[in-house]
Amino acid sequence: MASTSQPLRGKRACKKIFWAVFPHACFILSLVIYAFLGALMFSHIEGNRKVNLSEGYRKFLQKLWHISRNLSDNMTENEEIFKEEIHVLLNTADQDWFVNPKDRWTFFGSLFFCCTVFTTVGYGNTYPVTRIGKYLCMLYALFGIPLMFLVLTDMGDILATVLSKSYNEFRKLQSKILASRLCSGSTCNKGDELKSRAQTKVIITEPLTIMEVLKSQPGVKRRPTKYRNAEIFEMLIARENEHRKTAINKSIERWSSCPELDRGKTMTRVIENFDKIGQQLEKLDVPIVLMVLVIFVYISCAAAILPNWETRLDFQEAFYFCFITLTTIGFGDTQLEHPKFFLFFSLYIIIGMEIVFIAFKLGQDRLIVLYKKVISFCGKKKMPLKKVYPK
Repeated sequence: MASTSQPLRGKRACKKIFWAVFPHACFILSLVIYAFLGALMFSHIEGNRKVNLSEGYRKFLQKLWHISRNLSDNMTENEEIFKEEIHVLLNTADQDWFVNPKDRWTFFGSLFFCCTVFTTVGYGNTYPVTRIGKYLCMLYALFGIPLMFLVLTDMGDILATVLSKSYNEFRKLQSKILASRLCSGSTCNKGDELKSRAQTKVIITEPLTIMEVLKSQPGVKRRPTKYRNAEIFEMLIARENEHRKTAINKSIERWSSCPELDRGKTMTRVIENFDKIGQQLEKLDVPIVLMVLVIFVYISCAAAILPNWETRLDFQEAFYFCFITLTTIGFGDTQLEHPKFFLFFSLYIIIGMEIVFIAFKLGQDRLIVLYKKVISFCGKKKMPLKKVYPK
């Protein structure tokens, strides 16, 4: 019996772990599939388009040729011409004139573009040109952004539980260390004596009134409790909901062919896991200074690794770029030479956005508490004192 019970326990534990991980894996897998489908779509539409050089491109070349003819051997005069004419001319140029669409809209380039769309970063160095690509980009963002926020809130719950548990364990360890330092033999004995005295104290209650004595008598008739119509209606609705829940549970149990699997229970647990998304993030109570420190360390680690393949960036520029990315600002002033390598940082970007989102949520809660205190303080100041008159 013991040998047969152990494999059953192992199977049940594996099933519990699977159904606990299943919702989170489902969200991440759906986001990955959505990104790959978008990459295939945009690489086919934007990569295979024909480049039609417009009149603006021809005018640009003509102006550039005229400016080059006016250049002389004097470098100071050429610098003045460059500041006045060439600088203005280059601002009117379109970068799509000098780039082959197949080189930009490869599979990895399109995948990088899709990640910048549903993460709302939008660097601006890659954008659709055709009308079909622009319409599909709007439709893609319409469904991709809510999916990305759903993944962020779901993974944010996991990070919130990890941060809250680690912070609570740290506080417990800190309190134990302080108690062991402060507690000596005499002080501990005095504390034990005080606890024992407090436990042996006799609690004296006040005497009952006449009305309380009459109410406690069984012979005294009590007035029937009168309910309002709204309360009766709410009680009927609650009773009806309880009957429906029992009926649904019975139907799920009948549908299950094997009672050992407990399919109904597992399905209800999965549904409850979907319903609990975002609850742990609301309960998180961690100091905002600690979150700022975590963000600084998290971005510093990436800023130290990123210049290894992006030679144009140093530590400060990489730190700035990572901060702009994780906060979804995305100015586009810093362009990457190798976006393929940066795609391997996709998990880093998602986790970093969650950490920043948690920090923003904590800062929002602190601001709300501060505003409440200020408003209550101002209300107490302006509120006139009520005069109490004798009846």
